[in-house]
This record gives sequence, C-alpha cells and structure tokens, in this order.
Amino acid sequence: MPAFPEAAGKALADTQLRRNLAHATGTIRAKRAAVVGEVDEWEELRLAGAAIKDNTLRRLDEHLLQLEESLQARGATVHWARDAAEACEIVAKIAHAHGVDEVVKVKSMATQEIGLNEALAAHGVTAWETDLAELIVQLGDDLPSHILVPAIHRNRAEIREIFRRSMGDAGRPAPPGLSDEPAELAAAARLHLREKFLRARMAVSGANFAVADSGTLVVVESEGNGRMCLTLPEVLVSVVGIEKIVPTWSDLDVFLQLLPRSSTGERMNPYTSTWSGVTPGDGPQELHVVLLDNGRTRALADEVGRQALRCIRCSACLNVCPVYERTGGHAYGSVYPGPIGAILNPLLKGVGVDEQTDSLPYASSLCGACFDACPVRIDIPEVLVHLRAKVVDAHRAGAPKPEAVAMKSAAWLLSDARRLGLAERGLGAAHSVLTRFGRRVLPGGRRALGRLPWPGSLWTNARDLPAPPRESFRAWWRKGGRP
Repeated sequence: MPAFPEAAGKALADTQLRRNLAHATGTIRAKRAAVVGEVDEWEELRLAGAAIKDNTLRRLDEHLLQLEESLQARGATVHWARDAAEACEIVAKIAHAHGVDEVVKVKSMATQEIGLNEALAAHGVTAWETDLAELIVQLGDDLPSHILVPAIHRNRAEIREIFRRSMGDAGRPAPPGLSDEPAELAAAARLHLREKFLRARMAVSGANFAVADSGTLVVVESEGNGRMCLTLPEVLVSVVGIEKIVPTWSDLDVFLQLLPRSSTGERMNPYTSTWSGVTPGDGPQELHVVLLDNGRTRALADEVGRQALRCIRCSACLNVCPVYERTGGHAYGSVYPGPIGAILNPLLKGVGVDEQTDSLPYASSLCGACFDACPVRIDIPEVLVHLRAKVVDAHRAGAPKPEAVAMKSAAWLLSDARRLGLAERGLGAAHSVLTRFGRRVLPGGRRALGRLPWPGSLWTNARDLPAPPRESFRAWWRKGGRP
C-alpha cells in the first residue's frame, strides 16, 4: 500500500465512496448519540472501562496464565503465538490434522490482522467469511474498510452486482432477479451461507473478550452467524489477542454496556455468545485457543501508547473522524483503519519500518473527536503526537530531510540578535524581487507569495506566505517609530 497521503488523495477523488461513507457514518453517529444519551452515568462507565483495562494490562502476565489454566481445566487446548506466522501455522496444522479443506469464520479482526485466510489458502484450506459485510468483501475480492461495517464503502446496488457476479463461484448462486432491497440481499446471503454452516467441520473465531477467572471467551454480534459457527462444527479454533482479557465476570458487565452503544448504537447486542472449554455432546468437541502477541507486548512497553490496548474495537472513533469520513478505510492500508488504526498499526509494527506505517500518525487533524467518542477513553490525539515524535526520531540517521535542515537553520538564525538583524535587512532588500512572484492579495492590501519555483512551493501551494516588509519592526523602532 502507498503512504497515506497518496492513498487518501485517490480516495478523495471517488465521489461515490464519499457519499457512501457520509451516509453510513452519519446514521451510526445519530444512533449512538441517542442510546448514549439515555445513560446518565455514561462518563462513569467510560472511566470504569479505562480503569479495568489499565489495571489488567499492568498485570497482564498473571491474567494470561490464569486464563490458560482456566481454559485447560475445561478441556481446551491453549497455544501461544508470538507473531502472525506462528498463529497461522497453528491453525493450518489443526485443519490438516482433521483432514478439512474448508472452514467457516466468525468476523475477527485478529485473523484479518495475521492474514489467516491467505495463509490457509496456501495450505489448501478455504476460509469462508460468514458475517454479511465480510462476505460482501470476500466475494468482491475487496478489502475491509471499517472495523464494524467492513463493506461500508459499498452501496446496495454495488452489493447486488457482487452477489449476482460472484456467489455462484463460491457456492449457492444468487437467486434469479435479485433486487437491491436490503431484505432480499440478506435472504440471498442467508441461503448461500446455510449450506456452508451445515457442511463445515471446523470453525475459526476471534473473541471480543476473554474472562480470565472462568476461562470464558465472548463474541458479540448482530446476525446470528457467529452462533452458527460456534455451535455446529466439530472443531473450533479461537484466535485471541492477549489484550482482550478481563479478569472477572463483573468486569465484563461494564464492557457489555459500553460496546453495543458505541458500536452499533444499540442498548445490547442481539447475540452474545460465551463458551468455556468442551461439553460432551454439546457444541464443538475440540476447542483450541491461540493467544496472539504479534506486537502487543511492544505496544505494552510504550508508556504513552499502551493505552491503545484498551481498545474494544467498537469503531466509534472512525464514525466521528472527519479524515476517515472523507477517505475511507482503504487509505490506511491496514485492517485497523481510522484514528485507532493510525496509532495501533505503528505500535504493533514499530516505526521506521516502512513509509506507509510511518505516515499513519499524520493521518489526523488532532481535533479530539475520537477521544470524546472512545468508550474506554483512549487519548488518541496524545498518542498520535507521541508517535509523530517517534517517527521523526527513527529517521534522524542518514541524510537530513529538507524540513529538518530548515528548522535547524531557523534555530541558528533566531538564536542570535546580530544574525537576525542581518537577515531582516536582507529580506528588506529582497522585497521588490520576491513580491514579483505574488499570486494573491491578503486583507489590508498585503501581497502574498504563491506558487514559487523553489523548494518551499509545497508549503505555499496550500498556505498564504506574506511577502517580507520593506522595513523590519526593529529598524522602524530605531528610527523613532511608535505604536
């Protein structure tokens, strides 16, 4: 993926994308505002959620061991994965051990993060997405662009064409004469997926939360596809980021109030599924839990950035972000788009690794709307500024950038009154020459330097640069001038 400025420029040129995003995010914002407004103690809930997450992260090692012990006591097999390659290899080996060549999947950010579908395909195993929006993305050979609504960049006419064109290649084809009515599109997806649910012997899920003291994994969803995946197959593999832990059931209560209101604008999720180990004759008879690091301990070591690990993947920050609303999620080049993606990706991958990741902390106006919307009070603007500094530090070696040279030159010039005076006299002498390049007249009749044929043109293309005065203030003052 290109760096964010280039990708965003292409997205801004897509007027249909911008209409789709504006409509969808506006609708979600309005729903969220209505249900949040019903809760008098909403700010207290936010504080409680942030405190629980922070306390858990401080003792993460203890809680992880407790979770492992609880899961094993209930018949689950626990695996530890340091990175994406290890996690994918574990899941692929489980699939081969059971002789399966296809799996059904619950919507999972963690499995998208590690590229599980592509890794399984390389091992001859097809992974079928069962969430409606994820199905649209998969059939359209597309990429998700939103945490909650991966196909937010598609309208219903585009979805109908995807179904009509691609459903037959992946299983049951779309019904003849399929319209773009939402009810008909949902019914077509239901028929297409039902045969996969009934046929699959193995499922892969993520988890919204993992309760350490009871060894319980939790998935919240709106369509019921998750319930089908979690109960019908013989084998269930859950890939869980190590930051998803909450210590107790009472802690979970706070997040089950915060998450649905912040994500779908509902008082509670239509489906909340919990599972702990294996029960003979009921549900999957083999449960594997893959506890995934993949950069999370790197993020945990960052005293400012670790608050990003509080994230409960609600997408509230995306829905209020003016940058995301105009560019969409693809411009971020990651499964985690929007404000949270702008901090989470550099924290997980590290800065100074590639240009695309290093561009993300700058993909923000720092307006602070994301912090106001975040149900666990992640101060995203603070982390963005912190990461910008780290990006700059990571590139200090080698040839300095023009910006760095300019700043150092300015510091040298401004630190000495004599040098500053000489520079002011020089600018006065250059006044008549420089103003010949003027393109605009500022308030008060002052000339402004516009698109200049010099390295500063990238700055002046978007900003007014007043022409220097014929006489500096200090020179005027020495001649006896007064306010």
